[in-house]
Amino acid sequence: MTKTAPASTSKPIPDIQVPDLHGQLAVVTGANSGLGFGLTGRLARAGAEVILAVRNEEKGAAAVKLLNEQSPEASVSIRHLDLASLSSIAGFGEELRNEGRPIDILLNNAGLMMPPVRDETEDGFELQFGTNHLGHFALTAHLLPLLRAAGTSRVVSLSSLIARGGHLDFTDLQGLRYRAHRAYGLSKLATLMFARELNRRSVVGSWGVRSVAAHPGATVTNLQISGPTHNGASARIFLAANEASHRIGWMWQQVDQGILPALYAATNPAAAGGGYYGPGGFGELTGAPAPARLPKRSLDEADARRLWSVSEKLTGVTYPAV
Repeated sequence: MTKTAPASTSKPIPDIQVPDLHGQLAVVTGANSGLGFGLTGRLARAGAEVILAVRNEEKGAAAVKLLNEQSPEASVSIRHLDLASLSSIAGFGEELRNEGRPIDILLNNAGLMMPPVRDETEDGFELQFGTNHLGHFALTAHLLPLLRAAGTSRVVSLSSLIARGGHLDFTDLQGLRYRAHRAYGLSKLATLMFARELNRRSVVGSWGVRSVAAHPGATVTNLQISGPTHNGASARIFLAANEASHRIGWMWQQVDQGILPALYAATNPAAAGGGYYGPGGFGELTGAPAPARLPKRSLDEADARRLWSVSEKLTGVTYPAV
């Protein structure tokens, strides 16, 4: 599954081979920074045309400029998408459907992590559940005709190690009894269950969509800053502890390694539909991509179907019946 890239240190840096993606179209949410930017670069360098689906178009334009500087042959462009707005998601989907080009890879990457104070999306959903899960649930539904048109497409949804502690409390999906860590864990467990249920429905309905989940382990990104400081919140103690932990070398990895599980899920022929991939090292914190341990709660098929039904009602989107 891996090869060893040249390194100046004694510890090998894991990497994977990405197949030739010329002629393929990929959509990456949250592509202007962090994991999304890293994934976009790797897909583009392999020949894919990549749409950066971003909320902040100024940052998106800067990302495109940098990608073109790094790889002049890259075919990348930006489109506005706010996953905290169902109207923005619907508009994005309509725009791409009108263009009619099949989508080969959809990377549901964007997310928000643990704002200290409860906030809501434009449509009144708790911000983490509404963005991390419901936003991508609705986006995938709007793009499903284009994913099906590709014949053999991939949808990769980014979960988290914190999903292991997640609990689907159907009496409080909107986090009215808000605790930041609890709400984040719920949203990422929901993301994982969505990925697996999407694959089940695709198989039953012969949609031709392979849905795979991945998590980046402990990867240093701005996600650990943007969430705790959301809306100008002060998180001085949290951020200081986070920065201190980053100095523990074996515990954290950089973006170029953190993207590998999702990149494997999106491009490798051996990545299984309904599978879950993460770093293969100690505690799934770092390392080359490998099958990840599924939290017991993610295996509850009745809960997955209930979550699907609730998500359709909340977002107003519908998937084909199976």
